[in-house]
Amino acid sequence: MRLATQQHGIGPKRVALVHGLGADGALWHAVTERLVAAGGVTVTTVDLRGHGASGRADDYSVQAFADDLVETLPSGLDVVVGHSLGGTVLERAVARLAPAHAVYLDPGFRLGLPTSGLAGRVFWAASPVSVVGAALLQKLRSRGRPPMSPADAALHEAATARFDKSMAVGVFREVAHHPAPVAAPAVPSTIVLSDDSPAVLPDDVADRLAALGWDVRRLPGVGHDFWLQDAERTWVSIADLVVARG
Repeated sequence: MRLATQQHGIGPKRVALVHGLGADGALWHAVTERLVAAGGVTVTTVDLRGHGASGRADDYSVQAFADDLVETLPSGLDVVVGHSLGGTVLERAVARLAPAHAVYLDPGFRLGLPTSGLAGRVFWAASPVSVVGAALLQKLRSRGRPPMSPADAALHEAATARFDKSMAVGVFREVAHHPAPVAAPAVPSTIVLSDDSPAVLPDDVADRLAALGWDVRRLPGVGHDFWLQDAERTWVSIADLVVARG
């Protein structure tokens, strides 16, 4: 599927941004504004299938999301950034996209959900109630973190309204049961982790990835949607990777 995209700025360095589950490209505005202001960068945001202005589908597998990304974005971009589900999708597509650098913000590589034994059988037999409960529990853990601005909250609400919610349980199930491999990165890669990151990438796995050559950075004091909570600190954490040099 060819995805809906938006382009921001005009410059020789090419950056693409891939959102997470239930979001859309518009929610990257705080990052795109900083990229454009820095100069020398062309930024492309995408809406994954079932999100934003992109089409709905019968297939919401991670492989389908990744194939869409490869069909939509040109290969050889300077940087591709993926958040949460967008990070999962980027990991599946990155070898084909072959960017000079990949950046993963709290990527959904390994969900902290039960997948085996009695706990796993009970959890998935009770879905979607159990999945919703796990999401609510994570939100409770995130209380006290910086809130979204009213403008970002409105954008988030609009994205949620357009999101095809029928995919949610299936996406969680697939990512939980088929985590990303612990392996050397296909391209130079940076992971930025929030305080909520153990829910999507356990600390021991992050340490193992770092030992294999991944650049692992941490941004304390913010939750999973950290660029919506503290855009400036998020920007500082990745600016050296995405700003044009020369």
